[in-house]
Amino acid sequence: MSDQGPACQVLTVLDPGLLSTLQDAGRSGHAHLGVPPSGAMDRAGYRVANLLVGNAIGAACIESTFDGLSVRFIADCVAAVTGAASTVSCSDPNTHASVGAAFRVRAGRTLHVRLDEGMRSYLAVRGGLRPDQNPQLGSFSTDLLSGLGPPVLTAGTALFHAGLAISAPADPPPGQHRAPSPLTLPVVLGPRDDELTSAGLRTLLTSTFTVSPESNRVGLRLTGPLIDRRSSAELPSEGLVTGALQLPPHGELVVFGPDHPTTGGYPVVAVVRDRVLDQLAQLRPGALLRFSRG
Repeated sequence: MSDQGPACQVLTVLDPGLLSTLQDAGRSGHAHLGVPPSGAMDRAGYRVANLLVGNAIGAACIESTFDGLSVRFIADCVAAVTGAASTVSCSDPNTHASVGAAFRVRAGRTLHVRLDEGMRSYLAVRGGLRPDQNPQLGSFSTDLLSGLGPPVLTAGTALFHAGLAISAPADPPPGQHRAPSPLTLPVVLGPRDDELTSAGLRTLLTSTFTVSPESNRVGLRLTGPLIDRRSSAELPSEGLVTGALQLPPHGELVVFGPDHPTTGGYPVVAVVRDRVLDQLAQLRPGALLRFSRG
């Protein structure tokens, strides 16, 4: 443990499920260094989790993907689970754990989160969580693309108290993710929508696409109708943002997530509006998706 490491272990991961990582508010402002923003993919779910336990904005939580996780608490604490519609169970019969509400857990007890709908849930602990290492570029977020931040959580990973509680736990309205199908996301066309033929643009705005199993925090790969381009040539590399819709030569869209590359040579034909980006985080493989101007 580093000289600045935490003194108190909070929990041990027993089963990380398909993928569990530590995520906070991310590493904004480092794109010029080739560093993605990273951070919690469902920002609203992440913020509510910290609000429920009284944490400072930016405290790290566990983001679990697709099937949930199990942890054992080493210290008494207050915890909360948010994000995807999930079933939360605790080995302590006196702990009534559920999504969207803070609850107390005693040391030695285990907590299991099983996702029922949606793709990502967030486990926050009062005081925040941190690994046995210092932050990188101001963040504890695990970045799947660049490798920055702590490793992906595995069975036996220990997480520690970060000392970031600032207020009494709050009680906002509970929320569990349930998305319509197909989900329609508003986009702003450009900057390279002129790379599309008129038929390609019509396909983009009138078709239904399916989220591929190849999707992750770097980007959602979509299957469906091929989108026509005027040319298959690569472009000079340009900057990318979260929510960018990139069209590779094979004609199937990629919607970039928080661990996206910072530049790319394929045309970005539209960008998902920031206000709905969180909904991308909860789309499972097989989910149906449409785009509209807005």
